[in-house]
Amino acid sequence: MGETVKVGIYGAGWVSGEHLKAYLGNPQCEVVAIGSRKLASAEKLAREHGVDAACYDDYGRFLAHPGLTAVSLTGPNHVHAEQTIAAAQAGKHLIIEKPVAIDRDSLHAMAAAVERAGVRTVVGFVLRWNPLFDCIRAQMAGQVIGKLVYAEVDYWHEIGPWWTGYEWARTLDSGGSAFLTGGCHAVDALRYLTGDEVAEVCGYAATAAPTSFEYPPTVVAALKFTSGAVGKLSVSFEAWLPYQFNVDLLGTEGSIRDNRIYSRTHLPGATDFAVVPTVLPNSGEVSHHPFQGEIDHFVTCIQSGAESHVNLADAVKTHEICLAIDRSVSEGRPVKLPLSP
Repeated sequence: MGETVKVGIYGAGWVSGEHLKAYLGNPQCEVVAIGSRKLASAEKLAREHGVDAACYDDYGRFLAHPGLTAVSLTGPNHVHAEQTIAAAQAGKHLIIEKPVAIDRDSLHAMAAAVERAGVRTVVGFVLRWNPLFDCIRAQMAGQVIGKLVYAEVDYWHEIGPWWTGYEWARTLDSGGSAFLTGGCHAVDALRYLTGDEVAEVCGYAATAAPTSFEYPPTVVAALKFTSGAVGKLSVSFEAWLPYQFNVDLLGTEGSIRDNRIYSRTHLPGATDFAVVPTVLPNSGEVSHHPFQGEIDHFVTCIQSGAESHVNLADAVKTHEICLAIDRSVSEGRPVKLPLSP
């Protein structure tokens, strides 16, 4: 058990409230500062959660708050890079909501700043603490499906004016693209669950007319892994259906489809998929987006000095895949990874 981590949250939207609740659930934390572009928004967030924290509408003054150890960056996509660089230079540990950047240059500039500063980072791919992910990772580690042949993950989530971030997320300047705004969860899941890296992507996009998005809200990408396996990623913001997060991993000895497992080596004699009762990403359960696990992990990394499995250096790979898919859609050709300038 280390010293109490004094935390600040910059941004006052929905996800900032989830971070705040998780910090309050960790006895090793003290929330000492809350900031937002509008002071009234920061004050409202503190008031709603009964937190006696200093409130700011200036990021420089926020970072200079006495004793501040760590920062949650929860604002719009386009501000993350500049804020990350400034916080790293100020020696603050960081949890950065996804996407961390919407262009390659910003992505690599923040990664370089964090490396120079030697601060701990966690990127907000909160599904890494979802119970289904724990289940699938255990099956993959046990070679339940043998050698990976094919993998796909889909992020299908209708997004409209009902969502608090809709107005900025639908734009090119802040949202960036469908894969950056939401589909990055699927990309990160693909990497995390397979333990493999993507070598090449080829993307295709569609847009229902009319649309309020400044980028194609439905995108699919075929891909090749470094291992030789192939796969698919997809995202759609405009399809009318409940939120779906589909995971399919096919191997030489068995297959996993969400929480269903079929294996001739580990389930001999089975004639159909075995169902594992667990919490799925799209289950509607409170724990499907387990912010408490994510925040507890962040605090542990700070206190122990350990690097996170989802630090900024790791997240660069996920974001480069998103950017490669966008480039492929734009240029009408396959794009190899790592992504060139």
